[in-house]
Amino acid sequence: MRPDKVARLAAEILGVGESRIWIDPTRLADVSEAVSKEDVRRLIEEGAIKVEPKRRNSRARWKVRHEQRKKGRRRGYGKRKGKASARQDPKEAWMNRIRKIRRFLRYLRDHEVIDRRTYRELYMKAKGGMFDSLSNLKTYLRERYGIEVK
Repeated sequence: MRPDKVARLAAEILGVGESRIWIDPTRLADVSEAVSKEDVRRLIEEGAIKVEPKRRNSRARWKVRHEQRKKGRRRGYGKRKGKASARQDPKEAWMNRIRKIRRFLRYLRDHEVIDRRTYRELYMKAKGGMFDSLSNLKTYLRERYGIEVK
């Protein structure tokens, strides 16, 4: 019998698909002599016919993409779903921003660039959300007080 016919019988006996049947290439002569299901069962017992393990999804492509994402690639606008607040917590953003501004104000006060009264005034404005960023505060200082800071 032809090896493909034997594979079909073996698949039926073992209860798997034909694509999972492995036939030993060195024993093709024995396999082609098989005529009945009994012959095929004997070949299975001898190890001339085996069942290959189930194939799983390859993770190779995922690994490549994952490494690229760790570098910051594949994260553009086209890949984003949901609001910006879903990707970064607005409270976290506020905390980072206000801490940076307050740190800078402390630095200016301690180095006597601004006095305590101006410090307090700017501190309260920052608390009220007047400054969008540190650069916005620096612009305000330049325009309002004429203080040039790096």
